[in-house]
Amino acid sequence: MHLAHVRYPWPDKGHFLYYLALILTYGPKKLMRIGTIGIIATSAIFLAACDLRPETLRVTMPSLPIDQDIANDMVEMLDDTSGVHLEMVSQPHSEAEALDALASGTADIALVSNAMPYRDGVATVIPMYPTVLHVAYRVGRDASSGLSLLQDARIFAGAKDSPSRRIFERIATRLDLSENDFEYVTDVESQADIVILFTPISPERVREFPDLRLFSFGTPSDIGSGSVVDAATLLSPYLRPFVIPAGTYGTITPEPTLTLAVDKYLVARQGLAPSVVYDLIEELLRLRPALAAKHPGMLGHLNGDFDVSRSAFVLHTGTQNYLRRKEPSMYERYSGIAEVSITVLIALISATVAGFRILQRRRKNRIDRFYAKTIALRDLVTPGSTEDERRKAIADIRELQNEAYAQLVDEKLSADESFRIFIQLSDDALQQLGAHGIDRRTSDA
Repeated sequence: MHLAHVRYPWPDKGHFLYYLALILTYGPKKLMRIGTIGIIATSAIFLAACDLRPETLRVTMPSLPIDQDIANDMVEMLDDTSGVHLEMVSQPHSEAEALDALASGTADIALVSNAMPYRDGVATVIPMYPTVLHVAYRVGRDASSGLSLLQDARIFAGAKDSPSRRIFERIATRLDLSENDFEYVTDVESQADIVILFTPISPERVREFPDLRLFSFGTPSDIGSGSVVDAATLLSPYLRPFVIPAGTYGTITPEPTLTLAVDKYLVARQGLAPSVVYDLIEELLRLRPALAAKHPGMLGHLNGDFDVSRSAFVLHTGTQNYLRRKEPSMYERYSGIAEVSITVLIALISATVAGFRILQRRRKNRIDRFYAKTIALRDLVTPGSTEDERRKAIADIRELQNEAYAQLVDEKLSADESFRIFIQLSDDALQQLGAHGIDRRTSDA
């Protein structure tokens, strides 16, 4: 999993302030140096995060060649200068398999028809291009009606469960055609009388079949007049009327052809970070002229905003943010890194506080040693002790005081209450030794 999307718990505010207070109150020079190193290290982590390589998204390879070409062009155009990279999953996927890959997390984005059924874990990113229903028939067939056109025909309608096959099955049901009234075939060129496909507008590909003509469901003026196209869009909201202009496919379309279209959507797994989806949309719209030049209709109907109200899937949060122009904040883009940095910082603070406590304990042990020696030297001198013994005890106590001040300068002892108690104890011991008959001024001499 990418580091930028790993989530870590934020530290408790009270603990943070407590550690900060300890450092500000007790931090000697060494401790402050450790804290400075920790802050520099954390800042370096965060600055490095801001310079991470662009997010790489896994895109499923479509099963249809024309969709594969579009997907490959997207991968190629989103190069090192782009904010998002695409990586093609090598094995071709049907649209159902692509949705399975997104739901399972083995892929990040896919191109699927808006006619596909709703799936949990899949969210809409952006409409890419219309896939247009092409109903083509061999020259010479009776095209006066849909029934006469399809009766006893050999039909190529794409793979089973494809949008083309499903729309044809609905047409056949409305015309009361049974499977005995037609025959499915798999070879377009040599076997098919009728070709039914949802495919992007592709003049070069369709011109490969000059003996075909496109069937029209009416004229452009029939849209909105209660025609069969209006009925189809009413019963299947993902469909929309579409007019193929005359001459688009040369002699195959001598007149405008009224048909239906289903948008091909770019969809993503729902858990993909909103900031990544936001950046992906911006990159695709930036590349719109180049993509449209190679694939007519590609992102052609999109401007700064786009309509996703007919989407078969829920809208991705990143898409919602884009439509509302809610650009990701610095935290949203680098939240994972920021949280890692804070976690590292708190770990450093905790380690520093632990080290500080160990240092305090060691200093306490050192000052306890001075206590013990001072008391032992004081107790060695009794009323029966000789003057030399008293002088030696005084000298040893003064030596302890000098050693304590030297360690204080070297930061091996702290100028705290424990040190003040030692000085008071040692001064009291010297006064007691002087009360036994040794003048302190004389001993200093």
